[in-house]
Amino acid sequence: MLQLEPLGEGRYRIENAGDPDSRDVVFGGQFLAQMIMAAVASSPGKKVRSLHTIFARTARVGAPTELDVETMHDGRSFGSCTVTVWQGDRLCVRALALLDTGDPDLLRHGVEMPKVPDPDESAAGGGMVFPGGELEIVGGVDTSSPDAPIGPAELFIWTRYADAPDDVAVNQAVLAWATDGLLIGTAMRPHAGIGLDQAHRTISTGVISHTLTFHEPFTTRDWLLMAQESPHAGEGRTYGRGQVFTRDGRLVASYVQDNMIRAVPEDGVNHRTGM
Repeated sequence: MLQLEPLGEGRYRIENAGDPDSRDVVFGGQFLAQMIMAAVASSPGKKVRSLHTIFARTARVGAPTELDVETMHDGRSFGSCTVTVWQGDRLCVRALALLDTGDPDLLRHGVEMPKVPDPDESAAGGGMVFPGGELEIVGGVDTSSPDAPIGPAELFIWTRYADAPDDVAVNQAVLAWATDGLLIGTAMRPHAGIGLDQAHRTISTGVISHTLTFHEPFTTRDWLLMAQESPHAGEGRTYGRGQVFTRDGRLVASYVQDNMIRAVPEDGVNHRTGM
């Protein structure tokens, strides 16, 4: 999924995960991962520091998909580029990537990791992580069923991908995949009668924007804790944020996300996606 097929300067063909016969919509986390790989390819010797992404339209699993990279700057310490997902002449996603080489510490601090049970004390979850990866939900919280008990707008998730290689970009891409899919459910948790199982049926949901910042090196071979919360929901939108910690308490990444969540119109058509 992370191997890009070159088509020309700054242009790549990519594969899509999923089954077009069951749900012909590409998961946004896939694009986050692939855009990281494309950004690094455009600026050798640097790593992605942050990725700011707008999901303008849905993309179909079964349609040919390409990434286009336009370099803005590629200096000694910093680089920047835009990465755009195209399906034919349909612009689906665009990201602005900041890359750098890093510098020695002048100062250092970080927030404290939440005290939560270890992954072996948590409940296995489904999907929404890199294919072959693991997901463990602290406390066995269920954000899928509308009949699940309500709770605070927070969610703690352990994730790892045991087969990750020793490559900075690949590990960033694998983690990015996981950060995309669980903040909508986090926002639903305090509300009785609402769950992710209703998405694309009686509730129209979708990620609108996603910003991911990497602070420190890490490996996804080891367990990482994603500590998520949703401080606000209203006007058909939710706002969520997360922090990623290593098992020994280092803060290695942060992310924020804006989402759409509203009732499906009477005509049954999601007017953002046309589906």
